[in-house]
Amino acid sequence: MHLIVFIWGFTAILGKLLSIDAISLVWYRMFLASIFIYGYIKLKKITLKIPPRKILNYVFGGVVIATHWVTFFYAIKVSNVSIALATMSTGAFFTIFIEALYKKKRIDVKELIFGVLAIIGLYIIYKSEISLQLGMLVALMSSFLSAVFSVFNADFVKQESAVVISFYEICFGVIAITVFLLCNGELLNGSFFNLKPLDYLWLFILSSVCTAYAFIVSVDLLKKLSAFTVMLTINLEPIYAIVLAVILFPENEKMTINFYLGAALILLTVVANGVIKTMKKKNKITI
Repeated sequence: MHLIVFIWGFTAILGKLLSIDAISLVWYRMFLASIFIYGYIKLKKITLKIPPRKILNYVFGGVVIATHWVTFFYAIKVSNVSIALATMSTGAFFTIFIEALYKKKRIDVKELIFGVLAIIGLYIIYKSEISLQLGMLVALMSSFLSAVFSVFNADFVKQESAVVISFYEICFGVIAITVFLLCNGELLNGSFFNLKPLDYLWLFILSSVCTAYAFIVSVDLLKKLSAFTVMLTINLEPIYAIVLAVILFPENEKMTINFYLGAALILLTVVANGVIKTMKKKNKITI
């Protein structure tokens, strides 16, 4: 599980290493990942038949996840890995209100308190890193889209295989980005497919190891590990990524002390919220 979370954290590093822009990066990632996942589906002889009424759901999911990835990698390009990952940790706060609207669910006071604390941490970062504020705002949009995707996919996966859902969503995401690139003429430009030698390597790792492999293994791990273990481990993703970024890009990732204070506050609220919710479900504590 820690290896998979480490791989997910490495996704942000690859976004920094790749020389292409965010939209091209996501197109390549989703296109190649769809091929790898399709290969897995054929190997496991998983059926791809779905009811026609579900197609719009997966089109929606595909467009949302594609836009999420584009804004995520764009945030990394215009700021750095640390800013993007710290800001992305606010996804739990957005989930509170999205679930309240979508599922007509009452807002939990504890979740709201944790959400407010996360926003305070974000504000500390925002005020201390003025030159990187654009990256924070874009990452905030990406965080919101990630929360939307998670809430709706939680319903989708109750009715269909997670592998099948991911395959269709990634395919529809590729189609959406392809249409966009065709409309602005970028895909018809020969330079779109003219990448630097190392870009091919980074894209292969990103689409195969960090997307297709990590997803398939993470689904399998849910059968072997408790939800408590999985939740706590996933919350370590921003920490792994920020540590990696500091090691690999020491000059670009040099931040002020207020950044680390704000990031620590955000991460602590995410972990604390995960621990309390999971323990409450297991009836280990009474709240």
